Amino acid sequence: MNKSKTRDNPTVEWNQINWRRAERLTFKLQKRIYRASERGDAKAVRKLQKTLINSWSNKVLAVRRVTQDNTGKRTAGVDGIKLLSPKQRAKLVSQLKATGKSQPTRRVMIPKPGTNESRPLGIPTMYDRALQAVVKSALEPEWEARFEPNSYGFRPGRSCHDAIGAIFVNINNKAKYVLDADIAKC
Repeated sequence: MNKSKTRDNPTVEWNQINWRRAERLTFKLQKRIYRASERGDAKAVRKLQKTLINSWSNKVLAVRRVTQDNTGKRTAGVDGIKLLSPKQRAKLVSQLKATGKSQPTRRVMIPKPGTNESRPLGIPTMYDRALQAVVKSALEPEWEARFEPNSYGFRPGRSCHDAIGAIFVNINNKAKYVLDADIAKC
């Protein structure tokens, strides 16, 4: 990877990025955050999270995830940007900074199936989506270390099939009660 001396002006061609190396560097930092969170070392967790948020590898992966891998990549936010060229992606990587300010989202009303009702959906800009992906990759390892081992909702690497398998193992050959609760409009 050819990077310039200045941080704000990387001269890396998008198509020449070593993606495996970027993934490996990001994963190593995530692993360190996970271990520090398991130990209960909050100071080390915050320091490593700041390092990961400012990491060039993490930013590049986040931009790739948002602009190339995601199924909603062609959905424009308020800024109207749908597709980014490789040069625009590299520019977006150099612009990503966690400032705490976000741009307004585009509101779209989506019809609910089977009824005449519709629900609102906010679509953030490409910049905000990339920044969310950067921060998500820094926060996820900390909370994965703290979660219960038997929770399956909205966690990476877990699905409803894993939950069904765990339920089957726990209730196999034993009489149990099952409570099925549905919270209205939740």
